[in-house]
Amino acid sequence: DFSKAMSQAGTSQFQEVIRQELEYSMKVELDKILATAPSNEIEHAKKDLEGFKKLFHRFLQEKGPSVDWGKIQRPPEDSIQPYEKIKARGLPDNIASDLNKLVVVKLNGGLGTSMGCKGPKSLIGVRNENTFLDLTVQQIEHLNKSYNTDVPLVLMNSFNTDDDTKKILQKYSHSRVKIYTFNQSRYPRINKETLLPIAKDVSYSGENTECWYPPGHGDIYASFYNSGLLDNLIAEGKEYIFVSNIDNLGATVDLYILNHLMNPPNGKRCEFVMEVTNKTRADVKGGTLTQYENKLRLVEIAQVPKAHVDEFKSVSKFKIFNTNNLWIALSAIKRLQEKNAIDMEIIVNPKTLDGGLNVIQLETAVGAAIKSFENSLGINVPRSRFLPVKTTSDLLLVMSNLYSLNAGSLTMSEKREFPTVPLVKLGSSFTKVQDYLRRFESIPDMLELDHLTVSGDVTFGKNVSLKGTVIIIANHGDRIDIPAGALLENKIVSGNLRILDH
Repeated sequence: DFSKAMSQAGTSQFQEVIRQELEYSMKVELDKILATAPSNEIEHAKKDLEGFKKLFHRFLQEKGPSVDWGKIQRPPEDSIQPYEKIKARGLPDNIASDLNKLVVVKLNGGLGTSMGCKGPKSLIGVRNENTFLDLTVQQIEHLNKSYNTDVPLVLMNSFNTDDDTKKILQKYSHSRVKIYTFNQSRYPRINKETLLPIAKDVSYSGENTECWYPPGHGDIYASFYNSGLLDNLIAEGKEYIFVSNIDNLGATVDLYILNHLMNPPNGKRCEFVMEVTNKTRADVKGGTLTQYENKLRLVEIAQVPKAHVDEFKSVSKFKIFNTNNLWIALSAIKRLQEKNAIDMEIIVNPKTLDGGLNVIQLETAVGAAIKSFENSLGINVPRSRFLPVKTTSDLLLVMSNLYSLNAGSLTMSEKREFPTVPLVKLGSSFTKVQDYLRRFESIPDMLELDHLTVSGDVTFGKNVSLKGTVIIIANHGDRIDIPAGALLENKIVSGNLRILDH
């Protein structure tokens, strides 16, 4: 046992030496990169690289999945409140004064590349020519007009989306919404083998674009604080931010949740509220809230030891998942940021660049900070508050008559008999937005649809109705044109179907 202990001590000493060498090499490389910064960018680049250095240091310290499965417990009953209970309290007469203490923050760092679009995802047209950003501005403007309030919109951009977003913001200069932006950090991607940055200088245009990445939305705390915007908003009397992904069309300002934050029933305010909703089979990979070492904690699938992944995905054991709609106290962000006390697990995201080089990027997730805040709470909200558009299959749902649009908000049509959304799977011919739009002469009537699968070269004519379960499969080399006005109810269509004009 003694020799075993000695060899273990030797191994850990050896690992420590390697760690120190890696940190030293990283520091040398980052200093070289910083030395290439023009004088007007030095301060900014320095902050980014300092932040990256801290993250890299933690990455070298941590090994293996970051949760001890044995310590995971179900959250206590009162730590996740049902939305109905919060809504039942009603609204006070002075809800407008509470609204004046709120700031809406949208995470706007993502590009539309997965849907075949160039530029920020927020500028993709979603409904009647309106983009995600248009709908967001309309929602807040409607709120400000209805309650005579001043709720501002803050966009967290990345270096990928900042220029294009700022150009488009001029369009809203006459709207009744103050819009602010700040940029999340820009971190260097590192070579998977050497664990050193692949960038040689600070520029991020041309062939250097692949050398840098925005480090996930967990970066919001540091970059919001560093931008100076956090302090300005506190000085204006703002108290809470409502944070959500800009592509989640269900994430509108909820007055009942706001009231619960501002006027808590027990008199003790929450610093952090996470909206969660019930899992369906489609959400088994979503992060879930657990009790861990007497704190609410978000556990993501990447942190789960392999032997327990199936258990994590079980809908019966972990019934809820994180929608990434979060309500956070500004004063708490400031306090924790100044103490360097926001603790988020590191997500290691492997990528292969166009030239075949394997790199990793170190990221964090905004919801993972829940355990650093005092008096956190989960609220189990209706599924309608989680309506993300990640693919053209999601886009088809939100463009269809399943939803009606009112003042920038989408609500499920009252004509739909059951409140669940149909399951839609569009094949690879529909992945890019422009291909998808070309294949629908008009969006089908989907009010009575349960399930739609489309695969291969398929087009839809005008005024098609889909009901029940519809499966359309064009085999390789075949083409299926669904004729205008067709009604498909519980049908499987396969083979070749071409409607020719004569």
